[in-house]
Amino acid sequence: MTKKTPAPRKSGGLFKKIILILTLCIILLLVFIFGTRIGRETARPVITSELLGQQLRSIQELVSVEYFYTNMGKFENQVNFYGWKVPFTSKSFIVSYDGVIKAGIDFSKLQVSVNEPAHIVTIALPESEILSHEIKEDSITIFDESDNLFNHITIEDYVGFTQDQKEAMAREAIDNGLLTAAAGKARTTIESFLILLPGMEEYTLKIE
Repeated sequence: MTKKTPAPRKSGGLFKKIILILTLCIILLLVFIFGTRIGRETARPVITSELLGQQLRSIQELVSVEYFYTNMGKFENQVNFYGWKVPFTSKSFIVSYDGVIKAGIDFSKLQVSVNEPAHIVTIALPESEILSHEIKEDSITIFDESDNLFNHITIEDYVGFTQDQKEAMAREAIDNGLLTAAAGKARTTIESFLILLPGMEEYTLKIE
């Protein structure tokens, strides 16, 4: 009776396959990690003064501060003849109205510089200023109006008086700290916005 010889074990070939599979997995993992890193670096924008200026212009409205007020003023006028006020020629009216003053910085004057070797971004802010001042037309109320035959109230009286009142209210708003508040909000808002931009974590931000 012929005795069968046992087949040689294939453990060596199986071990080689396992090593090959593990090697391929490691290579694929390294390729994935490297590709992800390259993708992140490619997607990250290059920090330049032009990029930052463009981003900052998009938040200009968020930086402004609004000052709302209600005012009442009295207009009086009398015919003046060589320094002598002519009797019975006075005219007057009282007007009340609501207004809003917007203050902030002029972004066209904003200066942005990027020191790439030192990784420092410097933002030079201009002085805050009044950007707009409007009186709500539907809020204007005129009462206690008085004129006479020799000195009629004209539209120029209303326009001139309103302009004088606007200038007075602007000075009052500034005295109450409007421009100081606008400068503080501009600094805080710009700083909070820029530190969220991709790539800014590698830079030191200075706002002057």
